[in-house]
Amino acid sequence: MNPAFVIGQIRVKDPARWDTYRAQVPATLVPWQGEVLMRGTRLQVFAGATAHTDTVVLRFPDAAAARGWHDSPAYQALVPLREAAAEVLLVAYEGG
Repeated sequence: MNPAFVIGQIRVKDPARWDTYRAQVPATLVPWQGEVLMRGTRLQVFAGATAHTDTVVLRFPDAAAARGWHDSPAYQALVPLREAAAEVLLVAYEGG
C-alpha cells in the first residue's frame, strides 16, 4: 500500500477567510489518518510561471483515505469557505 499525497497550490484572495479555513482543515484530516506535511509561501520560481503564492502538502495512508477525506461531509462543508478565500488547485498523487 503506497501513501497518497494531496498538494494544494493556492492564491489567497481573502486572508481573514483563509485563516478561518486553514484553522478548520486539520480536524477533517483526523478520521482519514491525514497529516499536514508542509505549508509554505513561495520563495522563488526556478522554472515556469505560477500565480500561486502558497502550497500545502498533505499525506494519507493510501489513495482511498485521500479520496475519503476530500469527499467527506466535514471537508465538503469547508469548500464554500475555501472558494471564497482563495483560488486552490488540489491534486492527489500516489507516492512510494
